[in-house]
Amino acid sequence: MTQNADFDALKTQLNDIGQSQVLQFSENLTPEQTAPLLEQVQKLDFAKIPGWVDQYVWNDGSLKVPEVFEPAPSYPVEPKTDEQTEKYAQARKIGESLIREGKVAGFVVAGGQGTRLGFDGPKGNYPTSPIKKKTLFQIFAENLLAAAKKYGTSIPWYIMTSPLNYDATVEIFENADYYGLGKDNVFIFQQGTLPNFGFDGKILLAGKDRIATSPDGHGGSLKALYNSGAVADMRKRGVELLSYWQVDNPLIHLIDPLFVGLHVMDKAGMSSKALLKAGPLEKVGNFCQVDGKVTVIEYSDLPDEAAHRTNEDGSLAFELGSIGIHMISIAFIEKLNADGDFALPFHRAVKKIPTIDTEGNPVKPEEPNGIKLETFVFDAIPMADNSIILQTRREEEFAPVKNATGVDSAEVTYQMMIDRSAAWLEKAGITVPRKADGSPDCVLEISPSFALDAADVKAKVDQVPEITADCEIYLD
Repeated sequence: MTQNADFDALKTQLNDIGQSQVLQFSENLTPEQTAPLLEQVQKLDFAKIPGWVDQYVWNDGSLKVPEVFEPAPSYPVEPKTDEQTEKYAQARKIGESLIREGKVAGFVVAGGQGTRLGFDGPKGNYPTSPIKKKTLFQIFAENLLAAAKKYGTSIPWYIMTSPLNYDATVEIFENADYYGLGKDNVFIFQQGTLPNFGFDGKILLAGKDRIATSPDGHGGSLKALYNSGAVADMRKRGVELLSYWQVDNPLIHLIDPLFVGLHVMDKAGMSSKALLKAGPLEKVGNFCQVDGKVTVIEYSDLPDEAAHRTNEDGSLAFELGSIGIHMISIAFIEKLNADGDFALPFHRAVKKIPTIDTEGNPVKPEEPNGIKLETFVFDAIPMADNSIILQTRREEEFAPVKNATGVDSAEVTYQMMIDRSAAWLEKAGITVPRKADGSPDCVLEISPSFALDAADVKAKVDQVPEITADCEIYLD
């Protein structure tokens, strides 16, 4: 390898921060191997790495639970007072108007792979719907198309991938002809990465020619949106609000005029949807209020006493669970990135990280051997001047596909999609055959092009055939 000035400068910078091992095999690399390694090195934040090591590797510098916190206020699923009824009606009108004006876009964080599902490829390409086996990407695309048609507008879609699945995701969309949305309406970009550290504070190598890295978490989305040019693209289009969701949840109402309207009426920067927790220890973040700001405390960090605390009626005091559904103002994202050095606080994770030894031999550890750093998007919520929480129903809007079996599994999501379709049909006055245990005795799938909610089904009752036991019905 040629020792040029750029290499010497990078080597000096690494030496200065005690990370010279990153280039320990460089003398034996070909120019083709050297180029991507140097590109990785150039992207390292040399000024901050020593602080990260001190704060997060040698110590657990993750955010601590505040000493004083209370349950966060929220809007209920349905209004409970005349004043709320009036506000909800006004919010829906405002939300619908903003959607029609093209002020709202969709944003999904889709950096994950389907590994835990036993699926090879981006999780967004996992087949999910009960009858047509539509992928998560297709379900979301059809929702956006249907919403655009309903409101007579165009709704662009921003998709954040990881470096691991960016190319595969682009290929999926190209092969699907962008699911009818049009290439110009789909903006696919990558989140950032962070180096992985050994317990000694040294950056680990994944190979002689590459640093061990991992995506910077869904919290990296607020920086990646800005750095990728996505925010600039939104400004050109006149987009002012982002509907944010995570790729594993096919039940989400992507474009919700009530949520849009309440967010805007209360001048919020970043808002959230929440559900009532299934129990005190459900593995979701807990919405709390700290110094007047909405804050999420992770389930693993919430003190046991607080988790089990109840109100006079027996309900959980900290009953609101975070489900990764947000409304984010573009102005808020721009404000966060205004100084060019924005970053959310890190969370420290002890992991088993594939690496190499001092001889360059691959090591697949059987025990945790290092630290990964990641950021969580909900840590940005208290940075907003205002933030609201709107409750939603689990059976209506939350069925994450995370595991092959068991809790939050593909089989649970499959059944919840059928259950929601049955509930929408019954609300419209249509009889759905049910088994002795109360579950639908049929397989149902409602395409977004047919209905986006129960009200849409009611308007199309005459298009629904008779539903009999053991049948399969797909409404499109």
